[in-house]
Amino acid sequence: MSEHAPTHPSKAGLGGVFARARRHSGALVIAAAATGVAILAGGALVAGAAVGASGDSSAALSDGSPSQVAGPTVSPTPTSTPTPTATPAARPLPASVLAAQPVRTCSIAEAASDGRLGTFQGSVRNATTGEILYDHGGGTYSRTASVMKVLTSAAALAVLGPDYRVTTKVVAGSTPGQVVLVGGGDITLSSGSSNIYPGSASMTDLASQVASSLGGAAVTSIVLDSSAFGGDAWQASWNRKELFDGWSSEVTALQVDGDRADPSSSQSARSEDPIGRAGAAFASALGAGGAAISQGAAPAGAAVLGQVQSAPVSTMVQDALLRSDNTEAEMLARLTAIAQGSGNTFGALAASTPAALATYGLDTTGLVIVDGSGLSDDNGVSPNFLSALFAKIAAREGNLGVIADGLPVAGESGTLAGRFTGSNSDAAGRVIAKTGWIDTGYTLSGIINAADGTILTFAFFALDNVSDSSKQALDTITAAAYRCGNNLSNL
Repeated sequence: MSEHAPTHPSKAGLGGVFARARRHSGALVIAAAATGVAILAGGALVAGAAVGASGDSSAALSDGSPSQVAGPTVSPTPTSTPTPTATPAARPLPASVLAAQPVRTCSIAEAASDGRLGTFQGSVRNATTGEILYDHGGGTYSRTASVMKVLTSAAALAVLGPDYRVTTKVVAGSTPGQVVLVGGGDITLSSGSSNIYPGSASMTDLASQVASSLGGAAVTSIVLDSSAFGGDAWQASWNRKELFDGWSSEVTALQVDGDRADPSSSQSARSEDPIGRAGAAFASALGAGGAAISQGAAPAGAAVLGQVQSAPVSTMVQDALLRSDNTEAEMLARLTAIAQGSGNTFGALAASTPAALATYGLDTTGLVIVDGSGLSDDNGVSPNFLSALFAKIAAREGNLGVIADGLPVAGESGTLAGRFTGSNSDAAGRVIAKTGWIDTGYTLSGIINAADGTILTFAFFALDNVSDSSKQALDTITAAAYRCGNNLSNL
């Protein structure tokens, strides 16, 4: 016997298997098959161990005993690395998506090319949205003619307010029998019982109060105090013929009837001594024709013998716009500057009017203001500024409804009463606007209640080589804008 105990068949080597096979030839086929299965199973285990346990080269047979046969090492099938796919660059996107814009097709280009418009500038704005629909030199600052009165009125309403009234008074003088007539700037004061200005105060009423206060004492001298306004009485850039033609008076704090020779006429020759004319009217109303008249200042703290007040600013604004009264506009501009603390001269208007307009939220950069009436060629206002101001007026912001209610109406009232006729008559009654005219330009600016229901604001300037026929050309382009409404193109 061998000193070693015989091994279990499942643990024997291949030689043992073939020896048994010779002794048991009938089992050869079965033994061979079994051996093949065992080998295959062992190989599978080895391969599995190689894959499942890194570095472990031993394997266990199915009964848990160590295998005596080293199987071939099986390496894992390498995994191919996929070829990276290039990512397409992202398409650039806009920072924000623009809102859809209407395509406008209605043009006023033909009307704008009318030679009667001279050097033409224009701006049309949708008053509700604020969008500028038409801009032809709209950002250029130019003379406005009497459209300047709209700026003056808006400034006065902002600073003085619609209820402000101007006081003219008489105080006791420094000597017995002397009285001092103190002008507060009311150029609408009537020399008698009435004049062209609605609601004007009366010199007759003032004289009656003074006579009552004096108790019958005689007036021997009259001092005229017009110191409320300072500086030059005539703006240096104005044509002096405006005075003699009857379009404007000198700007003084004391005068009567706007210094008209004919108090009932809008256009009437003015004098070169409005203060003296007012003194004569007072002496006449007082019955003191023999009294000495001079100019001077009222004593401080002097007793008031009588006083009268003008119509409210709201009334004077509407009158100045409807008739385009230059003297009334200059009075409003000067009173605004004084109340604002800018001064009491023409030079004060450069600061006071823009400052007042800025309170409406308007950008006043670039405005050049040298007067309140628009008589000067030196004023500078852009059509775009005017269309923006009129958008405020159309919305009746602050006290600006006063202006909206007082502007001339096309074909119906004021300086537009005889205009917008013939082919432009469809816009009559639908345009409210301020007219302007000086030797070097015709202007028109205001509000259009357009045919499609849109509220438009506009400013059209016809400058340089112009004539009276320019007014019809301005009416024509305004009527064209009326027909276009919000479909107005900027082409």
